[in-house]
Amino acid sequence: MGPIRGNSADIAKRVFQLHWVEVESGEVKSVQLKREKFLEHFSNRARCLIGMEACGGSQHWARELQRLGHEVKLVSARAVKPFVTGNKNDAADARAIWTAVQQRGIKGIAVKSEGQQAVLALHRMRDQLVKFRTAQINGLRGLLMEYGEVMPQGRAGIKRDIPGILGRLDERLPAVVIDTLREQNLRLGQLDAQVREIEQRLRQWHGQEEASRRIAEIPGVGLLTATAAVATLGVWPMPNPSMP
Repeated sequence: MGPIRGNSADIAKRVFQLHWVEVESGEVKSVQLKREKFLEHFSNRARCLIGMEACGGSQHWARELQRLGHEVKLVSARAVKPFVTGNKNDAADARAIWTAVQQRGIKGIAVKSEGQQAVLALHRMRDQLVKFRTAQINGLRGLLMEYGEVMPQGRAGIKRDIPGILGRLDERLPAVVIDTLREQNLRLGQLDAQVREIEQRLRQWHGQEEASRRIAEIPGVGLLTATAAVATLGVWPMPNPSMP
């Protein structure tokens, strides 16, 4: 890496691929390490810059490497892609990451604390529940349309109207179908409760985090935007959130 002593790592589930160039000799090194040997390798090396592609697990390894005193730069997959040459494999990917990290115009992705990661995990789980709830609602709406029943748009309207809809269909459809429709409606209520619980945990963290409260004072910015912004940007110190 020119005058900088640096490495790149292509991380995977079991085997990690390293690539670097020795500063003194210019010799190119390409090494595979098992997952359990990864930190041991860097604990025995002088402080250096380590580049990794931002992916699942990269935030964890970045924090661990920083604890060992190394500097870590995470780069996006899109930034790495132009530098992949030859057949795509772990060695080529590690070499491409090494090249991308050296480019002055490529910005790194912030390494997040475990506290930040916890808040973002809550947002991710909430998003998954909301998407699943939407899919369940659309499926239920489609089934009921087959019987001439049109549900309103929006969750509030559905909660209001579906008991009456199922009551009308109870007189026309077999019990096994009505029971299953009621069970699906019950699952929607359970999803509502899970989403509310996550939002309550975010609200609790928001009340303890001054930076999040300041962002929420901006007109049009609410709880979800404020907590996600603070957890993503990492401008302020991030304590581990106290969550039940």
